Amino acid sequence: MRYLFLPALAACLLAGAAMAQSEEAEPRNRVVIVENIKLDYAQVLNVEPVFQTLRATRTEEHCEPVTTRNLPPVNVTGEEPVEEKGRFGRLWDSVRSIFKPGEEGSAEVAAVPAGAQPSNAPILTRDCRIVPVGREFRRPIAYDVDYVYKGTKYRSRLPEDPGNRLKIRVSITPWVGPEQGSSANP
Repeated sequence: MRYLFLPALAACLLAGAAMAQSEEAEPRNRVVIVENIKLDYAQVLNVEPVFQTLRATRTEEHCEPVTTRNLPPVNVTGEEPVEEKGRFGRLWDSVRSIFKPGEEGSAEVAAVPAGAQPSNAPILTRDCRIVPVGREFRRPIAYDVDYVYKGTKYRSRLPEDPGNRLKIRVSITPWVGPEQGSSANP
């Protein structure tokens, strides 16, 4: 029988605590505190953009420049290079010119068709390879603005640059704390 009264006693204690809390919170719920708002302007001191950095890579063909320093000289004019000949070489040329007048060197030129290179001519090739090239793009996404209002400095992050003056919203609301609410009520 003694254990039957324990749940009823616990219910009474909890109900008393709940009523005490409702009496404390009740005066604050009766009064609605209105926020006083006005618009004003602040002087902008500094604006710093906040950048977003985007990185991208793409592949490009990269070719090394062709150097001709290590290649043998190429005959561009089509004429045979003049060599220093000895006595026997000059004698042979003079005898050959007597028997074949006007055909000096014409057989060699006719052997190579126009626009084609001889087989022993060096071919210039470029050393090319595909390489990834990194690119970096920066764009402003916000602005950190330092401004002063009535002698106090503030800093805010804004989506746009405000210019020289910043329109601000000034809100004034009385503070109603737990100690202030209990002393105001009789």
